[in-house]
This record gives sequence, C-alpha cells and structure tokens, in this order.
Amino acid sequence: MKAIFLNCSLKKSPKTSNTGALILEAVKLFSSLNISSEVIRIADHAVKFGVTSDEGEGDAWPGILHKIKAADIVIIGTPIWLGDKSAICKMVIERIDGSTSEQDPENGQFPLYNKVGGVLITGNEDGGKRVTADVLFSLNHSGCTIPPNAAAYWVGKAGPGPSYIEADGAEHLFTNRNLRYMVYNLAFFARSLQNAPIDTNLLALDEEAKAVSKS
Repeated sequence: MKAIFLNCSLKKSPKTSNTGALILEAVKLFSSLNISSEVIRIADHAVKFGVTSDEGEGDAWPGILHKIKAADIVIIGTPIWLGDKSAICKMVIERIDGSTSEQDPENGQFPLYNKVGGVLITGNEDGGKRVTADVLFSLNHSGCTIPPNAAAYWVGKAGPGPSYIEADGAEHLFTNRNLRYMVYNLAFFARSLQNAPIDTNLLALDEEAKAVSKS
C-alpha cells in the first residue's frame, strides 16, 4: 500500500518546511505499518492554476495526479496563513476537484473513490480546526473516504511565535496522539477498501435522479 503526501508549504526546497517536518513524522509511522510513502512539495513543481486535470503545456499537475491515482492514501499538508490554509493548498484542492470529471465509464466513480484522505497542519497561530474542516470536506467531495480522526495539527499560542520545529512540536502530546489516530485509521480504512471497494454506481443513480427531477 502507498500513501502520498502533498506538502502545500509556500516555501520551495531547500528552505525548511515545518509542515514537511510533521509529514515526516507520519511517514515514519506509516513505514512501521509496512505502508510506503511519497512526499511531493508542490512549490517545487510548475503546477498551474485551473479546474481541469491538465492545463496544457508546462503544467506539472498531470504527473502529480497520476501519482495520486496510484496511491491508496492521500494526505494534504498545509501551513496556516492568516488563519486559513495556504494559497497552494487551495490550488491543489481546485486541481483535485477537476479530476471529478474523469468518471469511470462503467460506474461513474471519481478517481479518488476507494482512497482515504487526511490532513496535516502546522501554524504558529490559530486556525487548525477551520483548515481541517475545509480540507477534509474538499477531499470527501472529490471522492475520498474520510475515516474518524483523519487529521493532526500543531499550532502555537495566540499571536506570532515559534513554529513547529523551533517549538519542539514533535514532542507535543496533543499532536502526537492525533497523528497516531490519523495514521492507524487511514491504514485500517485503506486496507478495508482494498478488500471491499465501494461499488456505488453513480451513473445509475444519476438516471434515477433525473427521473424524479423537474429542474
């Protein structure tokens, strides 16, 4: 099984990413469960803005989407800026949403059906729960199954201050507990879906809906 992490830091490599540091903690836990991981730092790639799976020449998103489709677990990692997810995270969500037009010809399912989704967040101020709600809803809307406790975050005290690495966030009980809840629940549901995939036929349900609708 494979997990893919989309690090939506606003900083390109080799600059230090606090979100990346939290992601690496999750990678270690997945490895202990015999699940391999790949981390993609979106800022290092020429991903274009858009709402389709391919925005033309030079767009790096199609290659990233190919890796997402090949994964069993999809985790978005984002810093908090001004109490919200990063602009890159918003762009990634929009590009993932574009994949919903690529429905399976037999049952109409979106590419992210039968994958599980989660979110990791770092920030030196508040916004963790708001960003969690936004990202998990977006992944679910695009087809991901969201298990219980599918998020972990670290935030500092109110007002600007040290970030995850500087503040020794890797030793924070709340974050470490939720990180383990997330990893183990994602692993459990990913294996469950592998053994018993969702068989909902969206195309058939579309026809049912049309038959009883007037507008």
